[in-house]
Amino acid sequence: MRPSYAETINNTPVTFRAPSLREREAYLERFDLCPQKASDYSFVNLWGWAEQYGLKWTFENRCAWIRQTLPEPVYWAPVGPWEDVDWKNCPVLAQGGTFIRVPETLFAIWRDTLGDRLAAEEARNQWDYVYDVHELIELEGKRFAKKKALLETFTRRYNFEYHSMQPDCVEYALELQAEWCEWRECKDSEALLMENAAIARVLKSWEELPGLLGGYITVDNTMVAYTVAEEIAPDTLVVHFEKGHTDFEGVYQAINQMFLANEAGQYDIVNREQDLGDSGLRKAKLSYNPSGFLKKYTVRIAPE
Repeated sequence: MRPSYAETINNTPVTFRAPSLREREAYLERFDLCPQKASDYSFVNLWGWAEQYGLKWTFENRCAWIRQTLPEPVYWAPVGPWEDVDWKNCPVLAQGGTFIRVPETLFAIWRDTLGDRLAAEEARNQWDYVYDVHELIELEGKRFAKKKALLETFTRRYNFEYHSMQPDCVEYALELQAEWCEWRECKDSEALLMENAAIARVLKSWEELPGLLGGYITVDNTMVAYTVAEEIAPDTLVVHFEKGHTDFEGVYQAINQMFLANEAGQYDIVNREQDLGDSGLRKAKLSYNPSGFLKKYTVRIAPE
């Protein structure tokens, strides 16, 4: 991946460069000012997927502008204080273009500001699923009866222990991830290969990513599940990756509940990202009874 490239915006050359650990704090300053924080725009998500999507960024007009270059060039939503930006005089919007993964709050601001220049459609496959943390810890009521039964099966049947993820556990998570990829035949799926590369990049950078949280479960001293998450707001945690050994019944219900119970009690909301249009993933995410969705749009802006 090229470290940087120049793009002309309204006759002015602008240098886009790959997201870097060196610029993490500068990016987070802008992300913290966003009135709505979608999972896509967390630093860990950008860092993990940067090579797979050829992501680049530049800091202009109080925002971080993110450019995806693979498989084709397209903008993501800008990251910054949306309510305080003069969008009518913004050079990037003046030239027009297509923006993907646009959170609904920014979409509403642009719709009110840009009027007929804007056309949009819902990007349902990219909607974030959000849940009440305490509901997923307690699993009370009929809505969660099947989840609670599977969790109880796991805790009754196996000699398990829950652990907080530490840097010295990363190699074991990488081993489990490699095994998971063999079971799921990742070599035959471009999407799974891309995800595997993103997971490996995040795990290998664990000590350089201070916002990471994680947990894992062992059975008879062997890791059988792990999860990786990140705080994106004082009340919100996003779960980026969650993998389990499916030979252990209830393993996913166990890592989901135990991680939140042990690491996330201070949060109100857990964002479990998108389903990407995968029918099995959509069914699984809906089965956990989301409290809502963070909707996103594909937005096309006509040039001035």
